[in-house]
Amino acid sequence: MTEYKKPSPPMEGCQPTADGVECFTFQQDEYIPPTINTPYQKTKKERNRTKGSPYSNEIFINGAAIEPVKLSDLPKNIKLQKRARSMRNTSTLPEVLFWIEVTKGRFHKIDFDRQKVIGNYIVDFYVLQLGLVIEIDGSSHVGKEQYDQNRENFLKSLGLEIYRISNGDMLYRRGFVMNELEKYIIERYGGE
Repeated sequence: MTEYKKPSPPMEGCQPTADGVECFTFQQDEYIPPTINTPYQKTKKERNRTKGSPYSNEIFINGAAIEPVKLSDLPKNIKLQKRARSMRNTSTLPEVLFWIEVTKGRFHKIDFDRQKVIGNYIVDFYVLQLGLVIEIDGSSHVGKEQYDQNRENFLKSLGLEIYRISNGDMLYRRGFVMNELEKYIIERYGGE
């Protein structure tokens, strides 16, 4: 993977008042590499991983190479951080069982975040490398269909994919759930 290099200032400079357009000249420490339409860039979290980390930047599932997706920074309501932290400590049994399956790189060395704040919502699980939200749906969603639809529309507007797992499947068919998740990731993110 090639690293981005800061471009050098233009040799000839530019005319600040030409055509009424002002030219921006930057200092070396002001340059921010572009995040749109560029190859995958490592996040700070990925750069800080040590050699002993259970996670991998290259993902393979059943021999299929998975292409990472890089989204620009997601909006985040920092006022929800405390609530998300609290929710991590009071997870439902299906959420705990899923977390056991995926924590510490157990699921193909993919890094999962749980109770992640995105915008004004807290999602059950999030995979940064794939831009994938995983929701475990149970009885708490009954009667909240419109709220859930608005939430899903917002997440999709950010370019995120949403994968849903039912509580019952997670409780009684865990192996099936994990196999179906593998298939979904290969189908959706598998390299050509």
